Amino acid sequence: MTVAGFAFYVFALTVLVGGLFTVVSRNPVHAVLWLITAFIGATGLFVLLGAEFIAMLLMIVYVGAVAVLFLFVVMMLDVDFAELRAGMAKYLPIALLIGVILLVELGMILGTWVTADGVEMLAAPVAGEVQNTAALGMVIYTDYILLFQLAGLVLLVAMIGAIVLTMRHRRDIKRQNVVEQMHRDPKAAIRMIDVKPGQGL
Repeated sequence: MTVAGFAFYVFALTVLVGGLFTVVSRNPVHAVLWLITAFIGATGLFVLLGAEFIAMLLMIVYVGAVAVLFLFVVMMLDVDFAELRAGMAKYLPIALLIGVILLVELGMILGTWVTADGVEMLAAPVAGEVQNTAALGMVIYTDYILLFQLAGLVLLVAMIGAIVLTMRHRRDIKRQNVVEQMHRDPKAAIRMIDVKPGQGL
């Protein structure tokens, strides 16, 4: 067995074990840590495939941002997970039914997958001539530049919508008014008091 083959089995086992314990872990903090382990194993698999850009993207975005954010949220929020699990058994049959339906649909799609005549597939660059990151950049910023920009616009609108929906104006919180502070008259805001010696305030 070669080193690449051994590394493949190690990373694949890491992904499977991490995914399994992510689902079955009772402690949510441990579940997030196992999820990070699964992401690290998937990163190794992408490196073995020669997709180093996707591997680093997975490591930086998902492990470095999303999973760590999940970990901080789970650790800081006082969520009663025992109460959440108590209601899970009631909806378990419906969840299993939906899961079976989704698996049947995926099987039907994969079983009848055909490529239409006349469809041109993207030609992969020759290994050694163009690096993976450079090839991906050429495809995104030449052939699919409009779709890439539209995807960024959709994400921007989603971010603005999330901010607007979650922003609450509470009356019991004192907020800063920058314009009022800039136009404040020092003569009206400051009162000079002449304190005589020995009198105090």
